[in-house]
Amino acid sequence: VVEKLYPAEVSALRAERGVSLCEFTRLAVDSLVRSRAVLAAIFHIAYIHARHLRHATDLLIEVNPRHVRFYISMLGFEVAAAERMDPRVSAPAVLLRLKLSYAESQITRWGGQRERAGETRLLYPLFFSPDEQRGIEGRLRVME
Repeated sequence: VVEKLYPAEVSALRAERGVSLCEFTRLAVDSLVRSRAVLAAIFHIAYIHARHLRHATDLLIEVNPRHVRFYISMLGFEVAAAERMDPRVSAPAVLLRLKLSYAESQITRWGGQRERAGETRLLYPLFFSPDEQRGIEGRLRVME
């Protein structure tokens, strides 16, 4: 989907040596559920699928410009391409990239340490512990 709005940028990323791309689309939480823990769980499960089952190295998402700061500060995304108007939804979009090796390092450092969530803006303390991650990964593998 991001390739439709950002074809040159996605093509350049695909050409990078050792890069295997994954795209998250339609990740949403009901506006009545304002829970960072729910969002962290969704991202962690999607990360497990992308990194451990599909062996992706990088994640791409397309977000509304008003959400860019959130993804950068909470998960460590970087801007991969500037804002463009997305005709599919008649709204502006920005292409973001997350190196999954960075996410992996943050999960290793913070995952499963909910009591430390106040020490950082990152969502990673709300991610699952390494043991929980292994269990989720096992269940996802069975479902494939």
